[in-house]
Amino acid sequence: MILRYPRLLALLAGGLSATGFEPLGLWPVTLAAYALLLHLIAHAPTRRSAFARGWAFGVGQFTIGLNWIAIAFTYQDAMPAWLGWVAVVGLSLYLALFPGVAAMLARWLAPREGGQASAVLVLAFAALWLVSEWMRAWLFTGFAWNPLGVIALEAGWASRLIGTYGLGALVMLTAGGLCLLARRQIVPALALLAGVGAVTGAGWLSQSAPAGLTDTPITVVQPNNDQSDKYDPVAAAQNFARLTRQTIDRSAPRPRIVFWPEAAIEDFLEDGYPRRYTYPETAAGVRARVTGTLNDGDVLITGGVKLDFDANGQAVAAANSVFALSSDGEILGSYDKSHLVPGGEYLPYENILGQLGLSRLVPGTIGFTPGPGPQTLDLGAFGNMGLQICYEIIFAAEVVDAADRPGFLFNPSNDAWFGPWGPPQHLAQARLRALEEGVPVIRSTPTGISAVIDADGRLLHSIPHRTAGHIDALMPRAHPPTLFATWGNLLSVMFAGALLLLAVALRAFRR
Repeated sequence: MILRYPRLLALLAGGLSATGFEPLGLWPVTLAAYALLLHLIAHAPTRRSAFARGWAFGVGQFTIGLNWIAIAFTYQDAMPAWLGWVAVVGLSLYLALFPGVAAMLARWLAPREGGQASAVLVLAFAALWLVSEWMRAWLFTGFAWNPLGVIALEAGWASRLIGTYGLGALVMLTAGGLCLLARRQIVPALALLAGVGAVTGAGWLSQSAPAGLTDTPITVVQPNNDQSDKYDPVAAAQNFARLTRQTIDRSAPRPRIVFWPEAAIEDFLEDGYPRRYTYPETAAGVRARVTGTLNDGDVLITGGVKLDFDANGQAVAAANSVFALSSDGEILGSYDKSHLVPGGEYLPYENILGQLGLSRLVPGTIGFTPGPGPQTLDLGAFGNMGLQICYEIIFAAEVVDAADRPGFLFNPSNDAWFGPWGPPQHLAQARLRALEEGVPVIRSTPTGISAVIDADGRLLHSIPHRTAGHIDALMPRAHPPTLFATWGNLLSVMFAGALLLLAVALRAFRR
């Protein structure tokens, strides 16, 4: 009876699986949902039907899990708000192709043993799920949001060895073990769960000692500036006042690094722009006003915007940037965002989609251009800083300049677009990057969740969503490079290959 409507059941299971991600964190529900998906794939009479069940599961999971995208459409006037849900469903229909293909190929590799799930199916599906998530992160510019491994964050030590996508495969193996236990296949179930435990334990042993803290003071600012006021000139002074209120501390005993959010400064900071772009306040005046909030010796790291000009002095492109400013107003360095948000900072296939009435969410007529990729800025006595602006932090193995490893990562963001679900999901993925790479991550956002994350992915300090405040703390210390930091997603793909070889070998042995 339960399999009379398998695709509907898969759709519902996928929706329930989304509750294991933040902000709900109901990971046992997610494990049960994936165990049910494996059961449905095992009962699929054909590869085509297995694809349909995997795809339906994906549609359910992505539609629920990505509901925050719809909220972003309520903060702009170029498109109707209801179009946000069209975007969520449309994106989910595409993203669901990845689990659909993984289910189809797993069904092809695993023999249909009386409609029962088998260890061969579990191993094959875990491997193919890993590969599908890895491909989802780069195909058509990539959308790596909410990888399965993030539900195991609190025990995700194996990501130091096999990365986030490998961690997701361990979650799938765990769900498969539960599925086999439910079918009274005790020996293969226990073997799978023992393997998960062994890899998890190896990850824990690879970095068991806490890295501790440096002696560098930091201040992380969250002004609670609402997105509805972001582009309102009348609100600009009030927004800046909120930043300064959380920054000024004349009693600070030592120079510190002060962190402000993405795009915290809307005025241009660089010299040399045509006067019409900086009137009435010069760039030097803006820098003096901004750094007037600092103490002598402080360094401010703040989001801003750069412009590129043609030969006639007309702005032709913009960059979403971060600037490092000394307390006397000198620009010490900058970084330009590389991985831009499709539909947010640029519109893919603009010539076609623009004719349909679509536009990017960030207003303005000048398009954003990507920067060169991960970079490390030298902050002198404060050490070396890596940067990943907002969305960039979700891409495993793409956040650190391996040739110039930083002592910490700064992830300024603007999560004010994304309601109550987006910010905690974003924070969880930033914590995974810290754990994978063995470097602390500092996050500053307008409305939260701003945080200090240590090199083991632990949340040391945070400011709740929709709350103004600041964090005064010491910078956490980095670990030596993890195995994953050295080899990147190659280790994840190799782990998938090992699982596939094991599945094939087990299939041949059974024959």
